[in-house]
Amino acid sequence: MSKALKLYIFGLVSAAAVATVVTSLVVPPDPRIAITGANNPSSLSIAAGIVFWVALTLLASALPVELPGGTRLAVAIAPGIAAMSLGGPAVGAWVALIGSTELRELRGRIPWYGTLANHAGIVLPAIAGAWVMEAIGRSATNPTLNFFATIAGAAVLFVLNLILASALTALRTDRGVWTAIVGDARVSLANFLALAPMAWLMAQVYQIQQAGWWATLLFGLPLYTTRVAHHRFVEMREMFTQTIESLANAVDKRDPFTSNHSKRVMLIASDIGREMKCSESEMEALEWGGLLHDIGKIGVRDEILLKQERLNKDERMKMNAHPELGAQIIAPVRRLAPELPIIRHHHEWYNGSGYPDRLIGDEIPKLARILHVADAFEAMTAKRPYRMTPLTSEQALGELRKFAGVQFDPVVVDAFVRTPWVDGVSDPGRSTDLRPIPLLAQAAGRLTAATGRSEAGSASDVS
Repeated sequence: MSKALKLYIFGLVSAAAVATVVTSLVVPPDPRIAITGANNPSSLSIAAGIVFWVALTLLASALPVELPGGTRLAVAIAPGIAAMSLGGPAVGAWVALIGSTELRELRGRIPWYGTLANHAGIVLPAIAGAWVMEAIGRSATNPTLNFFATIAGAAVLFVLNLILASALTALRTDRGVWTAIVGDARVSLANFLALAPMAWLMAQVYQIQQAGWWATLLFGLPLYTTRVAHHRFVEMREMFTQTIESLANAVDKRDPFTSNHSKRVMLIASDIGREMKCSESEMEALEWGGLLHDIGKIGVRDEILLKQERLNKDERMKMNAHPELGAQIIAPVRRLAPELPIIRHHHEWYNGSGYPDRLIGDEIPKLARILHVADAFEAMTAKRPYRMTPLTSEQALGELRKFAGVQFDPVVVDAFVRTPWVDGVSDPGRSTDLRPIPLLAQAAGRLTAATGRSEAGSASDVS
């Protein structure tokens, strides 16, 4: 654990502990939390109400759904917000503290400091959200004002919890805080928008004397179905990824020398992406694009794909067509639209001499440039029919450095050097020689041709 992470956990837990103690001493529980619904409830009835909401939150927290970015999503936010609305800041703090306990914590699967950090990360937002409710009018008899207060406090809880949890994730995984925030924010936001109004309704039903606490239990069904929907979403994504991986393996297994090549390329590219602070959507594109980058080889004949001698010109042209063919195969799958540029352009050279479109420099999609480096390193350090003795990691890194600015993006190579794939490997470093702008005449020619086509089109429109 890094020093920064230790300090963050210590500060977070200390702040949550102080806030909980101070709030509990300053603000007594609101009588509306009482389980009897009487005008002047006893202390026992108030305590029973708090226990009820703690138990309900515990049940909702028991089986959270882990999203692809690592965020754990639980429907416990609904009873937690309802308890804040009914009982005030102190009740909100204790319900969040105890009710957020998960089975994995009780089974010892999380270190004690991780458990403390997780609970502190929900207690502080709960207290802050409850104070916002208090300021706006949590106990107002006007349902509209009460609803607005509940939603505003819930929004504070959601945003502050997202920031604190993302900061913890960023320090633990060495990712950017913003990247961690954006990771699963879309699904988390949808969860909040669905459950915050439900929380208000739960609190309103709880206060109906003719129904009382038992009617609130009926909300268990929509909470459960919400949890099932999140679980199905994660299952579908996992199934999609597994299907893509199986398809990639089927292509790789045509050649015994490239078995698991696509998966290794995906892992290398993902590590480079993390070093370059790619967003979660970009990381997903690298994952699926890495697995599918050679899918076009399914259309290359075995006598070319498995040939142990150097390919002739005609064979090379057919082999070099695999990125275009791969893009054509994947194009009908709309869910894989972000992966198309990776598949089509992962053999473009930084100086414009690659294929299929001879893109230059930043014209090449960033993720394709990342995959190109990963693909090259994996190919150089593995056996191939045309090279039975693979290069060492040191030799392969030397080649990447040698051709940085020619074949590879130097920035991507720099990022690759920081990954675990070359830990302890001697790095020759980036070349200090100034390189001329590559293929400047070619770029100018392309620009002139594009301008000519544009002018010709304009002239035909006029006529």
